[in-house]
Amino acid sequence: MKDDRPNILLLFVDQLRWDYVHSYGVNPWISTPNIDSIGEEGCRYEYAYSPNPVCIPARHNLITGLTAKYHGFDDNYFGHEAKCCPWNLPTFAQICSDAGYSTFAIGKMHFQPERRATGFDRFLNMDEVVGDVLEDDYALFLREKGYGNVGSMHGVRNVLYQQPQQSLLPDELTGSHWVADRTIELLKMRGKQDRPFLIWSGFIQPHPPLASPHSFSHLYDGKVPKHTSSITPLSRLLEELKCIADLPDEENINRMRENYAGAVSWVDYNVGRILQALRENGLEENTVVIFTSDHGEMLGDLDTYQKMNAHEPSARIPFLIRWPGHIAPDSVNTDFMDLNDLLPTFVDLAQTTYPGDYELPGESLFSEHPRKDRSVVYAEHQKGSRRWCMIRDHRYKLIHYYGDEDQLFDLQNDPLEQINLLYYHREDPEVRVVLDRLYPILRRYEEKWGIEGHMKNGEFVEFAPFAIRSYFESCYPKQIQKLRGEENDYDELADEILSAIRDEPTVHLSRLHVRDNLTRFGGYSDAYVDVLLERAKAEGRY
Repeated sequence: MKDDRPNILLLFVDQLRWDYVHSYGVNPWISTPNIDSIGEEGCRYEYAYSPNPVCIPARHNLITGLTAKYHGFDDNYFGHEAKCCPWNLPTFAQICSDAGYSTFAIGKMHFQPERRATGFDRFLNMDEVVGDVLEDDYALFLREKGYGNVGSMHGVRNVLYQQPQQSLLPDELTGSHWVADRTIELLKMRGKQDRPFLIWSGFIQPHPPLASPHSFSHLYDGKVPKHTSSITPLSRLLEELKCIADLPDEENINRMRENYAGAVSWVDYNVGRILQALRENGLEENTVVIFTSDHGEMLGDLDTYQKMNAHEPSARIPFLIRWPGHIAPDSVNTDFMDLNDLLPTFVDLAQTTYPGDYELPGESLFSEHPRKDRSVVYAEHQKGSRRWCMIRDHRYKLIHYYGDEDQLFDLQNDPLEQINLLYYHREDPEVRVVLDRLYPILRRYEEKWGIEGHMKNGEFVEFAPFAIRSYFESCYPKQIQKLRGEENDYDELADEILSAIRDEPTVHLSRLHVRDNLTRFGGYSDAYVDVLLERAKAEGRY
């Protein structure tokens, strides 16, 4: 007998902020017709959030349904600090596989180690920084196609991390295209099978480096509005995040924003290819399609960059879901939801039960008897003096910083979060009423779901203010680093840097921290940098 439980297709992108999807109506100039179609044929969640807006923590919340209190990832951890998802935590892939689903992961997952499948029957890996070519299916694919010489396969990270740049690969060989290709191949095969499937397709874009295909990188030239600025002082965290982008002027910042938008539309193009394959293989009617992201990107707004903070461009994500016959077309849900809700949703769709002994912070989006309070949303990040936790309702957002001053924003009157009410109006009676209402809620969530050691007797533990650290992206292609100084077949990093910015008129190496980055973090000599800069002069990129 054919199993009539629905297939599940999770289209998951990295670092996509909610308002860079056209259907949210904030930026009408951006074109995302294929992503939009999921909501047009299903539901768009207006207030979806990342429970911890950084790659590894968000993804572990997603796959385990639990917070860092249980899985241990309050932040990204690499190198000697790297750790694995605890073996005893059930994952949605394991649960669905045990319930009879064929489970597949394609693309970026950010598990540690990378080849650890955490419950998937099959895993085709594409890591953003390749450590070992033999462990990265996408890197092996490029070698098969004659592009194994490209070290910066996802763009040049170190010197050009958030700079606008061009992909070093043909469009059809880029990572986003590869994820779509592998997903389409699976859909063609699964269309002839009786067992339902769960596929997680993980795109790296629009995560920096912003190396869009040339045909998409200039799609929005002159169309992206200028970034916003804060009126009241920023938190220490946001001040710290300013330096990572290394963007020297407004022209360069605007070009970076344009290239980010181009990367979003390139992902949308490949999402469209996947949705077309669903239709062509007769899978559309019985497949739940979800499109979402792990977190957003500040993109220069509030004069800062990256994620890992509680502000809307960082923590708020797009979430669109389609299930023909079960979700009303073109519907909008204004309740709060977050990535914690996906594991119980998948368990519900698989018509099975959660096998763990843990209370889950999330709840199925199809629950017949919902209990989760969706009038507020909670998020967290880091530990000690660098930790923050946040609660927001439909009007106000309260952020508690363990090593900084707290902040309160009125999102109804200040949707861009430019005015911290606690800077001007801390003693205002109306503000006090809001604080008296939100602080107890935040303390309750933090005590229940936050990591240990930060609450005592129902109150926040006090920590000393943290010191702002200057940080530039210093992650080099590991496979090149291992082989540098030996005979190998990888392109020189200098060649890749110059190729990536050849058609980017706002990028000039003399205005970036090139020497500091290459010599301090990359181990390159001053002579090597001198030659690079001389070549940049000759090519007009100095």
